[in-house]
Amino acid sequence: MIQINNISKAYGKQVLFDSVTCTISSGERVGLVGRNGSGKSTLFRMILGEEHPDDGTITVPQGYRIGHLSQHIRFTEETVLKEACLSLIPRDDGIDETYKVKKILSGLGFSGEEFEGSPQSLSGGYQIRLNLAKVLVEEPNLLLLDEPTNYLDIVSIRWLRQVLRTWNGELIIITHDRNFMDSVTTHTMGIHRCKIRKIPGTTQKLYDQILLEEEVYEKTRINDEKKRKEVEQFISRFRAQANKAKAVQSRIKSLGKKERLEKLTEAKNLDFSFRAAAFTGKQLLVADKISFGFHPANLLIRKLSLAIGKKDRIAIIGKNGKGKTTLLNLLAGELTPLRGAVTVHPATKIAYFGQTNIGRLQPAKTVEQEIMDVHPDHSRGSARKICGLMMFEGDHALKKISVLSGGEKSRVLLGKILVSPANLLFLDEPTNHLDMDSIDSLIEAIEAFDGAVVIVTHSEMILHAIAERLVIFDDNSVKVFEGSYRDFLERVGWKDELTENGKPTPAAKGERGTSRKDLRKMRAEIIENRAKVLNPIQNRMDEIERIIVQLEKNVEESNQALLDASAKGDGCTIVSISRELADAQQRIEELFDELAKLTEKYEIASREFEEQLNEVA
Repeated sequence: MIQINNISKAYGKQVLFDSVTCTISSGERVGLVGRNGSGKSTLFRMILGEEHPDDGTITVPQGYRIGHLSQHIRFTEETVLKEACLSLIPRDDGIDETYKVKKILSGLGFSGEEFEGSPQSLSGGYQIRLNLAKVLVEEPNLLLLDEPTNYLDIVSIRWLRQVLRTWNGELIIITHDRNFMDSVTTHTMGIHRCKIRKIPGTTQKLYDQILLEEEVYEKTRINDEKKRKEVEQFISRFRAQANKAKAVQSRIKSLGKKERLEKLTEAKNLDFSFRAAAFTGKQLLVADKISFGFHPANLLIRKLSLAIGKKDRIAIIGKNGKGKTTLLNLLAGELTPLRGAVTVHPATKIAYFGQTNIGRLQPAKTVEQEIMDVHPDHSRGSARKICGLMMFEGDHALKKISVLSGGEKSRVLLGKILVSPANLLFLDEPTNHLDMDSIDSLIEAIEAFDGAVVIVTHSEMILHAIAERLVIFDDNSVKVFEGSYRDFLERVGWKDELTENGKPTPAAKGERGTSRKDLRKMRAEIIENRAKVLNPIQNRMDEIERIIVQLEKNVEESNQALLDASAKGDGCTIVSISRELADAQQRIEELFDELAKLTEKYEIASREFEEQLNEVA
């Protein structure tokens, strides 16, 4: 158990945590969410003791072991297997558990040959994987994972999901992949407005609860402001009248005691759309039997043919190092095939987002200058609008590229893509440095784009949301699959997840042992039950909202009537209206409480039905 007691943390004027208290209890697997820069990684460092809160304490039980995915590379052993075995805790019975280490390494994408290779010879991404293997082998009481999926390919991510679902200790994970997080966690903990909220359930449940609470807060604030103005008007009107002196003083004291609710600052979201260029043809690009390898004897791509239509949504998927980005570069014309040809329609206009493109940003230039460089009319005003859309408002547009974080650089590159119209988007891992809100905006922009999209991604959330066709690197080959990602899992599956008879494993969500007719029947029953449960709740919520609106209108009219009665000195009417106001305010508060409970009930039931539908999808 980890106890966080009243901690505060700030860097200069930037406050991250303000008197925060929460607990991580036994067996909880917690997803930690918050906007980029909100303090997620800082919280990890404070739990690890690498940083300390300005106030408050973080209490860790004696003997409680914390493991985390370190970005620090320091290997001492001569082979990958020996390095991973360093984390093994010797058993009292003397049983050798090297087999467990090999299983973890294999799950993270290491081949048998690589077990005996030097850790120093691994690529940067695989060195991080080795660090992840070491912390999983150690089996700590608390596992801290900060964006582990950034270093994994889609097959390894699927394996890690299964491991974390059955993790015996505690877990806190930071990841931009909402579906991955929700699939492995029991609780969600959000950093929001310098506070921490933790609830059982999914990210969506937490976001919905925060949204509801802030809506209630804002309505309360507006209502309080109305009351305050009414009281101030009363004081101003009757301050000079001797017979009202007592009433005026009473209201002045009441006003001084009542805390003023401040207006919440608006949270900025990445909100944009890609500009589509007109295209009247049928195919934007055709790759005809292309082959490529950096060494002719070792081809990454062999005789691949692919036609991209004007509204296609194509995902390129597979393990790392197999040629996904290389294929994107071939299609974009940045590489030339060894054999075959890539033919681009004359009217095709390509916009390319890739990690290598981020490296082309000029460190000495500002965000504004980078946008202006590619803007058709080099207009500063237009460039500033794009900067604003990318959350570089005001003077933030004058930041130099050299001081930006990885996520900020990604937003600059997205801004550059937005400037010129395109009808074919190439997106290479566009979500690596984006937070959840930004990823949601990106998915919405892709869905709305009136052109074709080819995306390289390891995120199954994005694949399920976008992909209609696939280019799959698996089993030492590359092939085009006509269908969605779910179709691929059910009909083909990843080689590493196939059983001995070639069928997808249950983890691959392939073979379900149920006919499509039965699945449709099951879905219909679930949808019918969902309507029976959710519709009455929704109807009551709608009714409550209508009553609240009417009561608030009545309150406003009564307040005016109270002012009029006060001006006339009509004591009986003042007493009567005051009672009515008190009753109405109490009724409004009761209705808001009921609405909050019903909303939570609705979300829990809705989520349960959604999970049932996913099981029979």
